[in-house]
Amino acid sequence: MVNTLNLGLRFVLEMVALVALAMWGASLSDGVMGMVCAIIVPLVGAFVWGTFRVAGDPSNNGKAPVQIPGSLRLALELGVFALASLALISTNHTIWAVSLICVVMVHYAISYKRNLWLIHQ
Repeated sequence: MVNTLNLGLRFVLEMVALVALAMWGASLSDGVMGMVCAIIVPLVGAFVWGTFRVAGDPSNNGKAPVQIPGSLRLALELGVFALASLALISTNHTIWAVSLICVVMVHYAISYKRNLWLIHQ
């Protein structure tokens, strides 16, 4: 049950990260260009998140469109969350950024077995 709840939390964190990236993208420019950036920036984030994976990762279906080492995947995930936090800070949502960082830390603490698995891949 804990694993299912943690996977749900992970999904929510991913969605929050994409929303934060969209907010940052929208802040880059006014008008139509801002809207285009609000769409493109999170799409790039989602593409990177979904494409570069570790084969056999128990937190997804085990498929890896582009296989990468586990330690690189862990760094990629943390990098996306860090960028999302910076995006929130840059759009004057510092409390949300700190909250995201705290919840991400809890998620990775709960996911310690997966983290160890990734490091050893």
